[in-house]
Amino acid sequence: MSQHDPVVVFYRAFFELIDWSPFTSCSSEAPKRGRPPHPEIAYIKALLVKIVEGKEHITDLRTFLIRHPLLVLELGFIPVPDPKEIYGFDIQKTVPSDSWLRTKQRNLDRPLLQEIFYGTVHALQKEIPALGETVAFDVKHIYAWVKENNPREHIKDRFCKERQPAGDPDCKVGVKRSTNQEQPDGSKKVIKEYLWGYGSGIVSALTADYGDVVLAEYTQPWSDGDVTYYRSLYQETVNTLNQFPLNFTADAAFDAWYIYHSCPL
Repeated sequence: MSQHDPVVVFYRAFFELIDWSPFTSCSSEAPKRGRPPHPEIAYIKALLVKIVEGKEHITDLRTFLIRHPLLVLELGFIPVPDPKEIYGFDIQKTVPSDSWLRTKQRNLDRPLLQEIFYGTVHALQKEIPALGETVAFDVKHIYAWVKENNPREHIKDRFCKERQPAGDPDCKVGVKRSTNQEQPDGSKKVIKEYLWGYGSGIVSALTADYGDVVLAEYTQPWSDGDVTYYRSLYQETVNTLNQFPLNFTADAAFDAWYIYHSCPL
């Protein structure tokens, strides 16, 4: 049945493109009692499904998985047997709860994910010899999930940096957009749009035939300027490629002397 399920067939081909070799050295001990835990690789694959399917929330991901029982087996989740069910297992009990999926999303093993990522990029380098010679830097804002970002909430001094939002102790306030607005008398007034949140900086390599390949990511509070992302992103790019990029492209926010000095060409 799995061989004829279009969703399973698609993701089986998709996961074959990823280097899962770091998991061959990971051995999980069987519990002395109770049901065995789901393997870590099943959670990682499920969260990749969340990205591919464009599911914004974990609840949406779980609903999608419950609607595709054969995909749940393909991901590697251990089924809870139930002979009364059409597929022979209880899909509701097999798929982890929303809260546990959120916990796994927050606490995935970062070094393990990096190994998978590095192996996948190195495989792409064999397919695309010039991958990483030219890279692009950019930073995108991420809204914090706090009421201060909701214009419908009546809050005094909502963007005062001394008043940390209770909903997120780590986010910071910063300028999302700054524009010059012409006044009736001909003068110009700077209008700034603020938000509480974070900035996600990325480096990607653009190729004519394959499109964009992300090589590095670095996230920090939104109060820091774009140029502060550069050193961490550059070092991560070198680690990923195992070589130095030759050409850089970025917007004016990255205009700093030490960035020019790091360019070999």
